[in-house]
Amino acid sequence: MHIKDFTDTANLVVELRLQDLKDAARAGLLTETQAQTLWQRWSHGGSTSTLPPGPVARTAGPAFGFVNVLYYFGGLVAIGAMSLFMTLGFQSLGAGALLGIALAYMVACLKVADYFKLQGLRVPAGLLATLAVFLVPLAVWSAQSLAGLWPPGGTVSFSSYHTHIDWRWLTLEFATLAAGVVMLWRYRLPFMVMPLALTLWYMSMDVANALLNDHRWEWEFMRDMSLVFGIGTVAVALWVDVRSRLSKTAAWRQDFAFWLYIFGTTMFWFGLSLNSSDSELSKFIYAMINLTLVLVGAAIGRRVFTVYGALGVALYLGHLSHEVFRDSLLFPLALTLLGLGVVALGVWWQRHEAAIAARLAQYVPVGLQPRA
Repeated sequence: MHIKDFTDTANLVVELRLQDLKDAARAGLLTETQAQTLWQRWSHGGSTSTLPPGPVARTAGPAFGFVNVLYYFGGLVAIGAMSLFMTLGFQSLGAGALLGIALAYMVACLKVADYFKLQGLRVPAGLLATLAVFLVPLAVWSAQSLAGLWPPGGTVSFSSYHTHIDWRWLTLEFATLAAGVVMLWRYRLPFMVMPLALTLWYMSMDVANALLNDHRWEWEFMRDMSLVFGIGTVAVALWVDVRSRLSKTAAWRQDFAFWLYIFGTTMFWFGLSLNSSDSELSKFIYAMINLTLVLVGAAIGRRVFTVYGALGVALYLGHLSHEVFRDSLLFPLALTLLGLGVVALGVWWQRHEAAIAARLAQYVPVGLQPRA
């Protein structure tokens, strides 16, 4: 596309590509929705006198190159060493020694995180600060055990924290949430939300264990608690998403809602999918809920909704194939045509994705409109 500058007597002609508008959106000069709207209007010769209101563009996350792979691999190994891979032999040092080790590690991690952040190394800084958050449960467990305040019954081994459901972990989880929020406010690095989202998932199971009085296992109740916590976590993610997208400060325009969406949608979808019913109406409603997830994911630019929604629709089609129409000779043909139709829809969607996203964005709040 060429745009003439009529204010210049030489009628300067500038070549403008869609990628140029996308780059401007990533730089924070305009939102992705505004870039798409401008492109649609210019490419069709329309007026560009007004722009739709929109949030400030979110700060782009780090590229997932080889260096970042090394960062995350090393950071996750260190996190696992102090959480999932905590052994009974390490615990034999005693609660006092574990408390000292946890506090020393926390101080060292935060000092190094401060240094990395000052050097502009945000990814390793976030990983070290996240490791400090993961050390909070160990420190709280050690302090409780050392003071004789650990509730009787259940497991007494910290190595079971990530493998056993027990309401006694709730003190550790509340402490982790409180410390994680404080550290997140200080460092403002998105990866630090991951332990908070993981802790909310743990809480959904441990709260259910507490409500069951620690006497029995009822997976239906655990399933329903997962559903409720999932809805709550997604609601928090939406609130965080809106706040970050509308923030005028670059540090808070990062994607802090990513991990909340991941864990919240996972809890909700599994809680929903594990509900069994003999009613075809309830199964159809299940399919419609998943189809709604697909549309919501496209509207607000969150693929986790689309992935889980598509999986739910696929499960419903499988149910129709193997249960409802298993003796029908026409159903496989109809399902094949449906599959080919979905492929054709994907091709059409790819060709018109910008226009579709701009149209869907009109039906969601400004703070949730997708952008770079």
